[in-house]
Amino acid sequence: MTADDAVRLIHSHSRVFVQGAAATPTLLLEALARRGSEFEGVETVHLHLDGNAPHARPELARSFRPNAFFCGDNLRTAVAEGRADYMPVFLSEIPLLFRNGVLPLDAALLHVSPPDAHGYVSLGTSVDTALAAAQTAKTLIAQVNRQMPRSLGDGAVHVSRFAALVECDVPLPEHAPAPAGPVEEAIAQRIAGLVENGATLQMGIGAIPDAVLRALTHHRGLGVHTKMFSDGLLPLLEKGVVTNEFKRRQRGKTVSSFVNGTRRLYDFIHDNPAVELRDCAYVNDTSIIREQPKMTAINSAIEVDLTGQVVADSIGERSYSGVGGQMDFIRGATLSDEGKAIIALPSSTSKGDSRIVAQLKPGAGVVTTRAHVRFVVTEHGVADLYGKNLRQRAQALIAIAAPAARDELEQAARRRFHA
Repeated sequence: MTADDAVRLIHSHSRVFVQGAAATPTLLLEALARRGSEFEGVETVHLHLDGNAPHARPELARSFRPNAFFCGDNLRTAVAEGRADYMPVFLSEIPLLFRNGVLPLDAALLHVSPPDAHGYVSLGTSVDTALAAAQTAKTLIAQVNRQMPRSLGDGAVHVSRFAALVECDVPLPEHAPAPAGPVEEAIAQRIAGLVENGATLQMGIGAIPDAVLRALTHHRGLGVHTKMFSDGLLPLLEKGVVTNEFKRRQRGKTVSSFVNGTRRLYDFIHDNPAVELRDCAYVNDTSIIREQPKMTAINSAIEVDLTGQVVADSIGERSYSGVGGQMDFIRGATLSDEGKAIIALPSSTSKGDSRIVAQLKPGAGVVTTRAHVRFVVTEHGVADLYGKNLRQRAQALIAIAAPAARDELEQAARRRFHA
């Protein structure tokens, strides 16, 4: 049926899951927004959505209330103005919210591949939280796209589960690898020095992770168990740097819960038995992560204070992104045999303010606690905080802070820790 007819299955005062990232069902969201006057109090739950999030427009505030597990740029204003909400939650636990009935789903809007000969569609580029939604929502509505790759792993759903299917043939959103400047390249070289041959990697998306991947071309026998990956991983897979041969689970397989990149990446994962996209309740399970040898988790931060507290989802009181899987992988990597948990960030903001700070901004949320943090890396060096007291941590972090900020940070450390 048409998208406009399909969204008639949504009812006021219901909770609706929306698949995210490159699998955002844009046609269904746009139809939902067009029919907004017919709805009241519909709660939408989702991770980051690609596109302009039409249901979050101010004039539709009575119709829809977005409740985001990740606050992207298309929802930050709505959250700041009180028209949408942000829920801090570990990525590993979001599927449990649906499965355990904490957030029961009335409907789910999905973006899937055409069915195979057995009647199964694939959740494509985003299995993550979408699998639990597909298993538990009362009503499933799907945008069936000929250009959605068929990913292997957990993401198969039989067409008999769907109440409505909307056929389309439209390109997926694409995100080219982020360009890296001298700062990102310097950080990448320092991180590459921490990565051992045979390590299993988790990384995100952006200039620093892509630069790190480019710096690993001379490594050998690397594996991948990650919440997401982008095009930056492809050269390492094609050159045989990533072989997954030493992994203890899914040996020989690159494992993720979603991918986000260009058409080249989407074509690579299509029907590729060497890649598995799985439920993030599995991928981000600390007990699973810790089994991987030399698990090396590389995550980013907005600011880090002198005790090692990591802020990653907010700028002061303003919600900026999400808790995501950072803590899942930080803890899992730390517990892994010879594992390493790495927080990477430039020493300064684009405005020149230090990102190593004496005190966190008022209202900022701590994503990774000072008890969990291990390595902090900037372009100026590596601070290993493991086994260090507060005074020693402050000294180590000041040594990798922006040079212009060190005098002020040292004064703060002396006052607080007698460092």
